[in-house]
Amino acid sequence: MDNGLFHEETYAFKKKSEDKTGELKLEGGFSMPKMAMKDDDEAFLAPEMNAFGRQFRDYDSESERQKSVEEFYRLQHINQTVDFVKKMRAEYGKLDKKVMSIWECCELLNEVVDESDPDLDEPQIQHLLQSAEAIRKDYPNEDWLHLTALIHDLGKVITLPQFGGLPQWAVVGDTFPVGCAFDESNVHHKYFLENPDFYNQAYNTKTGIYTEGCGLNNIMMSWGHDDYMYLVATENGSTLPSAGKFIIRYHSFYPLHTAGEYTHLMNDEDKENLKWLHVFNKYDLYSKSKVHVDVEKVKPYYMSLIKKYFPETLRW
Repeated sequence: MDNGLFHEETYAFKKKSEDKTGELKLEGGFSMPKMAMKDDDEAFLAPEMNAFGRQFRDYDSESERQKSVEEFYRLQHINQTVDFVKKMRAEYGKLDKKVMSIWECCELLNEVVDESDPDLDEPQIQHLLQSAEAIRKDYPNEDWLHLTALIHDLGKVITLPQFGGLPQWAVVGDTFPVGCAFDESNVHHKYFLENPDFYNQAYNTKTGIYTEGCGLNNIMMSWGHDDYMYLVATENGSTLPSAGKFIIRYHSFYPLHTAGEYTHLMNDEDKENLKWLHVFNKYDLYSKSKVHVDVEKVKPYYMSLIKKYFPETLRW
């Protein structure tokens, strides 16, 4: 693992070389196909500014939205503790909130706006389809990746009353491990000083309650939509490849996939799957725009993928 190669621009170039050499792998040793060759006006290009005319993931500029985002992270960093995560895992592990299909959940997500996101101020279903369609154009044969993009944020429904109505700080935002030291790469790190775990000697070392190389699957992450959707997918028997499930579970783990921290906790499988997450992140972050996707036009395609990789209905 090459620490320090995870800045957005850097891993974009790294990804291109890996695409050409076929280095990216699924389990079973299958190589990732090359990105589809497209004319310059067809290929997905990452814009320089978000929908508000500012740089992506700018948490420091002075604006009303940035102030609300900072307040979100203050609450998140204070309240996401080991005890809280254990409580949420036990409660939502029951999968007793609702029985519905993947597409029904996509439609429910229209009611959700992510208050932690400085780049997006529109219903989530549009972001999901923007990401999925951008990936579909560049990697037309990787249908599992198209579907992963569509469903990666479905866990945000736990903000809705029928799913427990969790506060936004318990649902969205960047994720991070609990039970070990809070790395300084975390956004608004200063607010961790108010988290009781910060002063717990069992938790405040680099590895904390874990061991080096133990694997991310053995790490407790801050509770939110990533872990919830991963739980829903695995417990309902989704046949998505491990890379797809890894993307669902860790796409908000920016301290890892963008800052390159916490790699000491990863095992070999994590390192392989992280390559796919780097590919995905470009589309997850930079496809947030005001260009709307025609939902009814693309729905039949995504319904076919849902049928391929998921049961008709799921326990949520």
